[in-house]
Order: sequence, then structure tokens, then C-alpha cells
Amino acid sequence: MSEAKSVFESMFGRFDADEADDMEAVFQFDLDDADSYHLSINDGKCEMGEGDHDDPTVTLSMDLDTLKDVMSGELDGMTAFMQGKIRADGDIMLATKLTQIFPS
Repeated sequence: MSEAKSVFESMFGRFDADEADDMEAVFQFDLDDADSYHLSINDGKCEMGEGDHDDPTVTLSMDLDTLKDVMSGELDGMTAFMQGKIRADGDIMLATKLTQIFPS
């Protein structure tokens, strides 16, 4: 299993349905140094997919180390964004909820 896939499976396993209760969104992750993945949230459920989604709500571009640091709580996502380590396209405010939906 690739390192990227294990990171996304770990996130998937930490999904907090209560935080995402009324959310309908697709988080697309374009990793600079690994395969792309997306997480689709609808009706309090989360599905993980490999590759690009046809219509993501927000697309986040970064390298794998940045994703790991943000999801582990070692790096604040907003700080990473302000430093240019994360690029976002689409519903940027949705991206700020990522660590609430997938707590470390």
C-alpha cells in the first residue's frame, strides 16, 4: 500500500459523522508527490476514492508531508495555506473544517 493511501485510510477511519452531519461536499486532494484522492461526504457518511473527482467542492494541492503534518496536528492548516504549502481552489472556507471532520 502506498504511503498516501495509508494517510487517506487513516483519515477515513477518523471521520466524525457528527461534525459532517449536514454537509454535502467533495474534498479533492492533489498531491505533488503522490496519487490524487478524494473524500466525498454526504448525509453523515464518507466515501474515499482514488484519482480525480468530476466535480469537487474544494481542491487542495500540497505535498504528502504537508498533508501528514496538518492531519496529525503538527501543522495548522491555515498557517500552511498562508505559507504557500497548501493551495486551495473552490470553497476555501470548507477546507478550514477539514481537521474538525477528520480529527487527529
